[in-house]
Amino acid sequence: MVVSSLKLQDLIEEIRGAKTQAQEREVIQKECAHIRASFRDGDPLHRHRQLAKLLYVHMLGYPAHFGQMECLKLIASPRFTDKRVGYLGAMLLLDERQDAHLLITNSIKNDLSQGIQAVQGLALCTLSTVGSAEMCRDLATEVEKLLLQPGSYVRKKAVLTAVHMIRKVPELSNIFLPPCAQLLHERHHGILLGTITLITELCERSPAALKHFRKVVPQLVQILQTLVTTGYSVEHSISGVSDPFLQVQILRLLRILGRNHEESSEIMNDLLAQVATNTDTSRNAGNAVLFETVLTIMDIRSAAGLRVLAVNILGRFLLNNDKNIRYVALTSLLRMVQSDHSAVQRHRPTVVECLREPDASLSRRALELSLALVNSSNVRAMTQELQSFLESCLPDLRADCASGILLAAERFAPTKRWHIDTILRVLTTAGTHVRDDAVANLTQLIGGAQELHAYSVRRLYSALAEDISQQPLVQVAAWCIGEYGDLLLEGGCEETEPLQVEEEKVLALLEKVLQSHMSLPATRGYALTALMKLSTRLRGDNNLSLPCHILELKGRLPSHSHATLWPSRIRQVVSIYGSCLDVELQQRAVEYNTLFRKYDHMRAAILEKMPLVERGGTQDEEAKESKEAQLSEAALVPTEPQASKLLDLLDLLDGTFGATQPPPALEPSPGGTLVHLLDLPCASPAPASIPNLRVFEREGLQLNLSFVRPPGTPALLLITVTAVNTSGADVTRFVCQAAVPKSFHLQLQAPSGDTVPAQGGLPVTQLLRILNPNKAPLRLKLRLTYNHFGQSVQEIFEVNNLPVEMWQ
Repeated sequence: MVVSSLKLQDLIEEIRGAKTQAQEREVIQKECAHIRASFRDGDPLHRHRQLAKLLYVHMLGYPAHFGQMECLKLIASPRFTDKRVGYLGAMLLLDERQDAHLLITNSIKNDLSQGIQAVQGLALCTLSTVGSAEMCRDLATEVEKLLLQPGSYVRKKAVLTAVHMIRKVPELSNIFLPPCAQLLHERHHGILLGTITLITELCERSPAALKHFRKVVPQLVQILQTLVTTGYSVEHSISGVSDPFLQVQILRLLRILGRNHEESSEIMNDLLAQVATNTDTSRNAGNAVLFETVLTIMDIRSAAGLRVLAVNILGRFLLNNDKNIRYVALTSLLRMVQSDHSAVQRHRPTVVECLREPDASLSRRALELSLALVNSSNVRAMTQELQSFLESCLPDLRADCASGILLAAERFAPTKRWHIDTILRVLTTAGTHVRDDAVANLTQLIGGAQELHAYSVRRLYSALAEDISQQPLVQVAAWCIGEYGDLLLEGGCEETEPLQVEEEKVLALLEKVLQSHMSLPATRGYALTALMKLSTRLRGDNNLSLPCHILELKGRLPSHSHATLWPSRIRQVVSIYGSCLDVELQQRAVEYNTLFRKYDHMRAAILEKMPLVERGGTQDEEAKESKEAQLSEAALVPTEPQASKLLDLLDLLDGTFGATQPPPALEPSPGGTLVHLLDLPCASPAPASIPNLRVFEREGLQLNLSFVRPPGTPALLLITVTAVNTSGADVTRFVCQAAVPKSFHLQLQAPSGDTVPAQGGLPVTQLLRILNPNKAPLRLKLRLTYNHFGQSVQEIFEVNNLPVEMWQ
């Protein structure tokens, strides 16, 4: 006997009337017990009612798995009321992870073969929701037949089911190619929209389908033109835009069909211009159509005038009040700036205005686009705008802004003085957010500009006197004062305002840096070295007393001690840090103190100014690597982590490549090594130069290979991999791995970094040492993994056209 239970409506009311969660659980547990009892008794008349209540319980988040088999029974029932609830239960309670869903395959097949449209619609909905790959293969023929049924209700659902099948099993595309051509003549909105979606899925997953549907481009153009000029139907118009959903879907399909195809793109040009000029932009629906039009124009081989029109549309989007539209415009312009730089450049004032947006996502996109727009003609104006933005931007954006300004200044600086002023302003504003190499780059820049030494040291001294909290600025200032302190005291610089600097103030400022709690150990090292160098540059002999608070700080000297000479004062300050807890600082202090005590006669020569350092080119690096290879001929043994990184490359070239192995020791040539060590001319002829090779280029990232064969070891080949990034965004987490055949021996040295700076910044280099004892033709395969524009990229490719000079 069936236990009496609540009706669905009564159950809903009782659950909603529960005042606590405990009462709700009690009601549900009691009713679930009644439902289980009804299922056990096998009441066929009330089974669908019990399952309906169970589905409501499932929607509230309570377990309802015990109703899965009841769904199968209801689907197999001949009554429509049972099938309706059974199919609904199958869509909610079953999925591909459960084997029970395969049991309804025969029931769905039988229902699709019936002539009842309502039952066929239920079966198609269930198949498109929970259909697995096995079910799609078994039922693809039945769905294909329904695509050409006379009833629009069933055809619309069959088209959507076909879309699901193509996503699950792409190899079924050949089955649905013939019906799609006929369905394009449909006038029914739902069928036509579903057909366009189906063709889009087919073209994305099958090259054969893409080639097949390029023949229907004129028909698609005609459909879209009809939508734009006469409209499809009033009931599908939104805000005065005729059927924007269908327009957007057709534009997406045209973008796929016209990509890298000249003939198809030519057919679309006139229509795209018509859509771009006639679409109303006062409503969001019109903006959606325009945005898809822009994406289509930029993705196909469109005319130059059409591409300019697309950029102008995005420029109008930047003036829209909707933040989402402005964000989309900035993102799209950032993607287009590499291919259409001059067209995007016209909207530079509007982009700069977007930097002042309070929304962080908008200002970040505007910053990225502004940095990409910097060139040699506008570098002064753009840098000034970016520096103003740097002073007021959010802390999260300061690092990106500061790095972008430094890279732009390094690449497009009109003069060295302007370059130095720009870096100093960045360090003063956001010194703690700059890149790690900013200090080294600025010191190298100042050291190479001999005519600006006096100007630089005065500017840095003034900045340091105002603020010692910006650590990179303090480090550069300390280095510059140590190198050019004599120029600071001379006061003969005409390019700056008159500044009277006394020796006492300079030393007091450096001592202040040493004592400051804000100073990092590296900063104190710079200051200590600067003091040491000033001991040879200060000429005064003023009988000034030693600052007692410094010596009393460590308890080294009594408070009444005095120093009569600058070197004596500096020596006593240095000696304080001989017992510093920081090992690096302590070592410097001990060595400097030893220099005072034992080698004072050599101090002036040792502490001379640094020589001018020029940045070495690729040829210098290759020559250096060649010398290192000759001096360490038998030391080509890779470390364990490097070998483990390449284990997954063993199968890249059909098993013919091997992992990196320690190469056999090479027989050294005593005479050749001795000649090299003594820098005497070698009698052997110079090796033939091997041309460089570009092997990869994508979205601004370029990978170049340069080759060197050391004269003393002809079996050794040195390959320098150089990664350069000309795009507007940094390439991060860059990893380059290589594989060679088993007859070769490969060693990968550590790269110079894992971030390739944007806009042609310092490249990342990595050395590959390949030993080819048999002089066999080299085959090389590379794998690149990196993050770019917020996306993770992995590329695996074989390097072709390697120069024959590499092994002959």
